[in-house]
Amino acid sequence: FSLFLFLGVGKTTLIQKATQALKSTGVPIDGFYTEEVREGGRRTGFDVVTLSGKRGPLSRVSSDSSASRRECRVGQYVVDVASFEQLVLPLLRNVNLGSDAERKICVIDEIGKMELFSQLFIQAVRQTLTGSGTVILGTIPIPKGKPLDLVEEIRSRKDVKVFSVS
Repeated sequence: FSLFLFLGVGKTTLIQKATQALKSTGVPIDGFYTEEVREGGRRTGFDVVTLSGKRGPLSRVSSDSSASRRECRVGQYVVDVASFEQLVLPLLRNVNLGSDAERKICVIDEIGKMELFSQLFIQAVRQTLTGSGTVILGTIPIPKGKPLDLVEEIRSRKDVKVFSVS
C-alpha cells in the first residue's frame, strides 16, 4: 500500500477535508492534525488535535529571549514535547493493532521540526511506516535549510507517494 504525504501550503486544510471524506465512507481512520492558535488576530502557537477530538498545546510564542537551553524552540515558539507525546503516542502505538483484514488509515499532520523534538514520536512514526495494514496520510515540509533526517527518510521510501500542494 502506498503512503501519501503532502507538502507545501494548505496542508492541514487538505488533511481535514480528506479525513472528513474518508470518515463519511466508513473507512477506519485515526490520527491527528496541528492547528494554529490565534489571539487578537495574531498567531500565538499551535495545538495538536486528535481525530477523536482531544486537543493540547504543541507550541506557544515565548517572549523570553533568555530561555533555558533545554527548551525546544522553533523560531519564536517553545514546543511542549510532553503535551505532544501524551496526545500522539497512544494513537501511533494503537494504529497497527487489530487484524490485517481491517485496513486502517493513520493521519499524521505533520512530521516537521516541532514534532521531531520527540525521539519517541520519531520511533513511533518509523514503526507505523513498517507496520502492515496501515496507510499513512501525512504531511511533511518542503525541504529548506538543514534536512530533517526522518523527513528525508520518508521522502526517499519506495512505498511513499509525495504530492506537492501549492
